[in-house]
Amino acid sequence: MRFHSLLATLVLSGASLAQEGRLINCRFAGLDSRAPVPAMLTLSADGLETPVSVPTASISKPVPCFATGDTLKFIAAADRTPLANVTIPASVKAAILLFVPAQKTGSSLPWRVFVIEDSEKNFPDGGAFVANFHSDDIRFIIGEHRMLLPPGRFSGVASPTKRDDFNMAPVVFQFQKENAWRDASETMLRFLPSFRYLMITFLDPESGRPKVVTIQDFKPTGPVAARP
Repeated sequence: MRFHSLLATLVLSGASLAQEGRLINCRFAGLDSRAPVPAMLTLSADGLETPVSVPTASISKPVPCFATGDTLKFIAAADRTPLANVTIPASVKAAILLFVPAQKTGSSLPWRVFVIEDSEKNFPDGGAFVANFHSDDIRFIIGEHRMLLPPGRFSGVASPTKRDDFNMAPVVFQFQKENAWRDASETMLRFLPSFRYLMITFLDPESGRPKVVTIQDFKPTGPVAARP
């Protein structure tokens, strides 16, 4: 009798987890200061609604999200209109979701979302993570590191060893225009242990020009807990 009770409990628990969906520790950021992301809800397979607030030019604290299969669905908190559907690869347990306004094409959802796995392999301590969501090659300099990134590619970059007395190193991004490389961004950034940078290049849907957004972040202290 006890065996059957235990078996029933395990079956019910498994069904509950399957209904609830896959837990993903999500953090959020908006990439366009001119277009703040509205208050949202993310929906789980069993109807759980989790409030989501997306800051601009910074990354939110972790939020437990439950994917239906490999998909996260977001709706507006105000009127429940669909905002974005996001595919999360099955191997990803923690992710940074970056929101940018989508180009308006008929019935398409209003927000495009870039997904980045939030892991140490992508974010070297004291270094940077660079992703090219632009349609052409980019190249960049971070301290002594020089790299070319094709469209859709990304790379973690170790902390520069060549820094000045203030722990700062040059950061330069270039885009191709008319068969020539042109500077799009040039600055000095401070690189310190436990700090890390998220550097994203993408096509601005409003201006039609490539854009670079740099967000300073801190190394996460640990995962968030699942709901009780």
